[in-house]
Amino acid sequence: MKKSAKQSHLENKVLRKLQGRSYKIAEYIFQDEEILALQDYANVVSIKRLGFNDHGPVHMLTATLNALTMLELLASAGILLNLEQEGIGDLDDSRVVVLISSLLHDIGMTVARDRHEFMSVNLATPIINRILDKFYSDDIGKRVILRSMAIECIFGHMATQTIHSLEAGLVLIGDGCDMEQGRARISQKLSDSAKRGDIHRYSSSAINKVILKKGTIRPIKIAVEMSESVGFFQIEEVLYPKIQSSPVKKYIELTAGVTGKEVKQYL
Repeated sequence: MKKSAKQSHLENKVLRKLQGRSYKIAEYIFQDEEILALQDYANVVSIKRLGFNDHGPVHMLTATLNALTMLELLASAGILLNLEQEGIGDLDDSRVVVLISSLLHDIGMTVARDRHEFMSVNLATPIINRILDKFYSDDIGKRVILRSMAIECIFGHMATQTIHSLEAGLVLIGDGCDMEQGRARISQKLSDSAKRGDIHRYSSSAINKVILKKGTIRPIKIAVEMSESVGFFQIEEVLYPKIQSSPVKKYIELTAGVTGKEVKQYL
């Protein structure tokens, strides 16, 4: 299946965040025809049928990169994720969970928008089993745990369900941080007429950059730069509620502002 230059670029950026088993699993997923087909068709439904913004491979890779970047910042600050805290796995196992679930979290969009997080769980479970059977073939206990955690990450990514692990919290916020203007450009090109969901497209178009970096008082800083104040809709209706619902919230600073104007501190 042919990939866009943007897709290949993001895959390479994700790979640079990984090592060991998580790296091998990413390579495997990036060549998996079923996953690639699901990601592509999710975009057909989202953009062409429903007129929403990107929910395809570029979005899922961007969400993955965001989540892995924040995972890295937590680890650098000495914060143990739940698998390590609970003596179940190591940091790379957490990377595996975040990687797999981020790359599959929106495949339920191939079926419907409403409650698509549960559709994603249904479609992703046999794929998760297939991946874990291959790469954790000698450890059924680890396979069971990582599968359950990956499912938590997927069904929790819309902040409609309570989640409890830092891994799931990273996926939730990583998804919410993908709101730069490029995410809305395809749906805008396809239609100039007003329709349901336009506020998401136009507010997303006002977001110039989302920067994830080390914070000054907390391990993670999310800094959002925008060209117009309509971008605050994305912060206050999409990203901020996701952070509020995430177990990672206590480790996050959040700022947002229109270029050249005063920056608003949310967290």
